[in-house]
Amino acid sequence: MEQLEKGGRRAEAMFAGGCFWCMVTPFQELPGIISVVSGYTGGHTENPTYEEVCSDSTGHTEAVHITYDPDVFPYKKLLITFWQQIDPTDAGGQFHDRGSSYRSGIYYYTEEQREQAEASKRELEQSGRFAGPIVTEIEPAGAFYIAEEYHQDYHKKNPFRYKMYRKGSGRDAFISKHWKMSIDHDELKRRLTPIQYEVTQNSGTERPFTGEFWDHIEEGIYVDIVSGEPLFSSMDKFDAGCGWPSFTKPLQQSSVTEHTDTSHMMVRVEVRSKEGDSHLGHVFDDGPQPTGLRYCINSAALRFIPKEKLEEEGYGEYKSMFS
Repeated sequence: MEQLEKGGRRAEAMFAGGCFWCMVTPFQELPGIISVVSGYTGGHTENPTYEEVCSDSTGHTEAVHITYDPDVFPYKKLLITFWQQIDPTDAGGQFHDRGSSYRSGIYYYTEEQREQAEASKRELEQSGRFAGPIVTEIEPAGAFYIAEEYHQDYHKKNPFRYKMYRKGSGRDAFISKHWKMSIDHDELKRRLTPIQYEVTQNSGTERPFTGEFWDHIEEGIYVDIVSGEPLFSSMDKFDAGCGWPSFTKPLQQSSVTEHTDTSHMMVRVEVRSKEGDSHLGHVFDDGPQPTGLRYCINSAALRFIPKEKLEEEGYGEYKSMFS
């Protein structure tokens, strides 16, 4: 269903991918996403409770309902994000969560969504990325029942428990194994400068005040020099006086991973890109509000896309950030 509202279109999408806590964050920070709500769908009981759904007695599965602007972030890109969050070969649940209430599914609202969902499923099957058959169901969207309030935005209300749950469930390890970019180091050495390769592949550090972007003020986004995945925005950039590009937050928290770094007789938090696994820099807790964080990033790990070239370079969904 789509409608005109406040100068832009709104459309609905619905996905199931195991625990709905973990299906909110990949979508919520994307451009064009208006809301992501946790709930239940696909069963025969009206207004089920969490306990009833978990008992597998209602036929429902945990799902997320997404309201979005398709002119900013099209359904095809939602599908890409969806597939990269799940094990599509598992018919008995997702990761450590077992039972039909954790099955995966795409629930379409329009014929166009159905066609795009089925095409994306065929493409994934033909890619050979997974050894087993793709069993994720594609069905018409039915009634969606909003889950209890304590389930909404669980990652914000209980961030530590959420992170521990994601890691403990096996989801993060699975995603890293199956979706991490394959690196051809010979090709990379030809494409990158020596300092770009040293930083991204060997966790090197450029000298302060020498990188291309430490005092860069143009509007646009910064992407991984290796994989091209979008990482940071000029809107979150600030002058920390340290000689490296500094940001208060990533474009999407899910686009970076954080790791304990004990090198050089220090304990720091290393920041790497999710898909390319490039070393980017470190994050510190001495940044400005509202986050209080300082993502201290090497220029050599980044490529800049000015706002005027976002569409041309394939990042058109980020144009609205600068309007």
